[in-house]
Amino acid sequence: MIKTSVGIDVAKLKFDVAVWVERKKYKTKVFSNTSSGFAQLLKWLSVYGDCHICLESTGIYSFPLAMFLVDNGIDVSIENPSRIHSFGESELSRNKTDKGDAKMIARYCALHTPSLWTPPPLSERQHEFRTNKKTLYF
Repeated sequence: MIKTSVGIDVAKLKFDVAVWVERKKYKTKVFSNTSSGFAQLLKWLSVYGDCHICLESTGIYSFPLAMFLVDNGIDVSIENPSRIHSFGESELSRNKTDKGDAKMIARYCALHTPSLWTPPPLSERQHEFRTNKKTLYF
């Protein structure tokens, strides 16, 4: 079964999402990097059927989103940012915007089908990450 490829570029306060539709165009949207933004993303993606989401490993900014998606039955791949960067260079990509990065990650996901990420078991998620203003537990 072919899944819809989705790229997400995650930042501290927001994340940009690009869905690669029919291998020729994109649907994009920006969400806040909060639990309500995660829920809005899930609702927005529901029209695209089964999705394979790919995002770069950005530590405390990407893991809560990735865990939320996996916990809700979405296939997620977390890739090394160097791989995504090299993929962009191979395409001679010069556009460096969050929206452009999300589109590139969606293409990478479709063309390379990266392995799925498995989060730590719930019993081991009590790890604490501290940021400047809040503490994230997962």
